[in-house]
Amino acid sequence: MTYGFIIDNRKCIGCHACTVACKAEHETPIGVNRTWVKYVEKGSFPNTQRAFSVMRCNHCADAPCVTICPVTALYTRPDGIVDFDPRLCIGCKACLQACPYDALYIDPESHTAAKCNYCAHRVEIGLEPPCVNVCPTHAIISGDIDDRESEIAQLLAREPVQVRKPEKGTSPKLYYIEADEASLSPGATSSEGSYMWSDPPPQGVDLDAWRVAIARFHQEQDAYQGLAEKAKKVYAAPEPHRGSWGKSVSGYLFTKSIATGAFMVLTALLAFRPRPDLESLFPTSILSLVFLSLTAFLLVYKLERPERFLWVLTRPQWRSWLARGAYLMTAYGALLSVVLLLSFLEWDVPGALLALTALAAAGTALYSAFLFNQAKGRDLWQSPALPISLLAQAVVSGAGALALLSLFVGSLEDLEGALLRVLAGGLAVHLLTLGAEFASHHSTADAEAAKALIIKGRYSSRFWGVVFVLGHLVPIGLLAGGHLAPAAVLALVGVLVFEDLFVRAGQEIALA
Repeated sequence: MTYGFIIDNRKCIGCHACTVACKAEHETPIGVNRTWVKYVEKGSFPNTQRAFSVMRCNHCADAPCVTICPVTALYTRPDGIVDFDPRLCIGCKACLQACPYDALYIDPESHTAAKCNYCAHRVEIGLEPPCVNVCPTHAIISGDIDDRESEIAQLLAREPVQVRKPEKGTSPKLYYIEADEASLSPGATSSEGSYMWSDPPPQGVDLDAWRVAIARFHQEQDAYQGLAEKAKKVYAAPEPHRGSWGKSVSGYLFTKSIATGAFMVLTALLAFRPRPDLESLFPTSILSLVFLSLTAFLLVYKLERPERFLWVLTRPQWRSWLARGAYLMTAYGALLSVVLLLSFLEWDVPGALLALTALAAAGTALYSAFLFNQAKGRDLWQSPALPISLLAQAVVSGAGALALLSLFVGSLEDLEGALLRVLAGGLAVHLLTLGAEFASHHSTADAEAAKALIIKGRYSSRFWGVVFVLGHLVPIGLLAGGHLAPAAVLALVGVLVFEDLFVRAGQEIALA
């Protein structure tokens, strides 16, 4: 048994009966929707046409929201329905980033994720979802795809159908008959014009971020050139994913890069130096633990239900890199605490312990790359260069932080020459990853559009001025002259600004 939906666009009249029925059935708060109707207009007067597309959860066979959820709040039932349990949700918003179809939102009342669940409570007693019952033209068809006698199975057998974003490999079970491509592909429509409802601001996004979203068509038109024939979006529901991972995520990446990079860099340097230099472990361990604690705080702070944060450890969903990352961070913190205690007591720190702690630091630095890869809705974040980029950022941040710490801690002064070389090498590697990321052509229009925001659009002055010049070229020049401290400051600023741009730009592209 596998449940699915068909939207017959030959019959849909855009009446919104399905939207109203869904809100009534689930008492959905104002401002969010489990299902909605998108309007797209094409052509020029008097030769114009309007297309309607019903949008909702696609109940994917390989649902990325289920994979990324760290606590099994989202799960796939045996009948193929992708359901959710708000009692388990911690409000991490990872599912919003993972869904390529913009089908999830954060409920403003429960502060947990929510979406269309196929009205599973009705299906279990033999009833159809209310959106199917109220549709006046029978444009919404539900049923068991595996049952050859069902209407939906027969329609799928005889009618050509379309799905949204098949390239994502999610195997969606929401099918469209004769859908307009401009309606199914959000990048193929313009948001220009004065239509009141064409782009309503989403919940929780500041006005500055919203102005970026309104202007995105101008900045992305090269990436989408030729996809639309003067198609214009004239009605759509709010897009709740915009900005759902904000400054706290950028800050978490930055603090984590210092927490992991400082220990990795010091351990690597100590491997080639005399044993008395082990006294530098104490201040470095303190530095790493402080920034690791800040990282944990930022991770908990961004949750909608922070009181449930321990559930990531006590009831993990092991496919999620959020859960795996939480265990990596915990292991790194525990090992780091042991190193700190031994160095404080001036006891010998076994080399095996140092190596194991450095390995845990590397895992903590790198896991975010795999987490971002699970965010299938964000094409920019699917970069194969991201693991190398995050490791280079950790080296730059760690070396920079140790360089500044050496101004106050005498035991680190002897390492300044080595730190200078490590910082220069880290900056060079990160420059190469930036070149690989932004000079090459991306495989999808959404990734190209997000890249354009960084190198040609709203964020270009910060990228070229702060990240590229002040954050990389100037520090490399200063390091060539032996000026470690100012180079370290600028390098840290460059890493912080780049991580913020990367997180922001990835979320600016419309998904629906």
